[in-house]
Amino acid sequence: MTKRDYYEVLEITKTASGEEIKKAYRKMAIKYHPDKNPGDKAAEEKFKEAAEAYEVLSDDNKRSRYDQFGHAGVSGAAGGGGFGGGMNMEDIFSQFGDIFGGGFGGGGQRQQQSRGSNLRIRIKLNLEEMINGTQKTVKVKKMKLAAGVTSKTCPTCKGSGVQVKIMNTMFGQMQTQTTCGTCHGVGKVADKIPAGANAQGLIKEEEEITINIPAGARDGIQLNVRGKGNDAPLGGTPGDLLVVVEEEADKLIKREGDNLHQELYVSFAEAALGTTKEINVVGGKVKIKVDEGTQSGKILRLAGKGLPNIEGYGGKGDMFVHINVWTPQKLTKEQKDFFQNQIDKGEMTAEPTGKEKTFFDKVKDLFN
Repeated sequence: MTKRDYYEVLEITKTASGEEIKKAYRKMAIKYHPDKNPGDKAAEEKFKEAAEAYEVLSDDNKRSRYDQFGHAGVSGAAGGGGFGGGMNMEDIFSQFGDIFGGGFGGGGQRQQQSRGSNLRIRIKLNLEEMINGTQKTVKVKKMKLAAGVTSKTCPTCKGSGVQVKIMNTMFGQMQTQTTCGTCHGVGKVADKIPAGANAQGLIKEEEEITINIPAGARDGIQLNVRGKGNDAPLGGTPGDLLVVVEEEADKLIKREGDNLHQELYVSFAEAALGTTKEINVVGGKVKIKVDEGTQSGKILRLAGKGLPNIEGYGGKGDMFVHINVWTPQKLTKEQKDFFQNQIDKGEMTAEPTGKEKTFFDKVKDLFN
């Protein structure tokens, strides 16, 4: 599903100040808060969508990238628009709790759930895998909750995850609430830890994880695999597996965004007389026509033979074939005599018409 514009989500203009963004997010968060809309999945998704928009627009660097490149500028970036619809409520309350103020939205007496740390790996993909998408199964060493770990209710906070203090002041009694220092907000503490596990009941084990790579993946993009990072102590929410894509260089085809480029060499005779050539494209081969009198440097455009847009905006990039006329470096005596005879007769001389495109014209055409 195509993401909505972040400014539209928060119902603000692109010139909104930081304070206006904060107020708009608080308004949306209160409107769609799960405590006010119990069991309403649509409201929950709008709550998460507003959190994602605020996460990007409240950060000057991320907002700048978003204004320039849209969702592609922040997609997959660590901490930048990367959680999408998968962000859980604990993430939101933990990250933006100050937006809601005391007693509402931040959870009030909501118990903080422990969360495991994220893991990051790199995966190399060839051009065909990046264009068509693929599945990769990898082995990852991660911290997992050891079998036999047991826990008990935190004796300090009685399972609430918070400590409440009441102070007498000249204005009367004031109540403050802080995260429990014993269980760190989890509400539980370790009771029994098996041999080999650390103090948090975690042990390092290897796990096979299948990763779905979307069509159009780009070099450097980061994908989130929810819940496949390190386990949390005492059975909280696992962290995420962050997958960074690396592109394996192709010998013939070069990539530029969603477009592809490759060079095609033709002989002098083929360029003069015209010919048909078979070239490689991702997933097979195609035949292209080289017109009679083709000049070196001509660029042929094969529409739709590039990569699909990973943001789902539709369509594909193009393949650009750069023609190079190969001048023979070694000639027989008969061939030399032939060409010398043409020169002596004044034939086959360079006769530009003035309509030939310069290098800069050709570059300009690529983007029009």
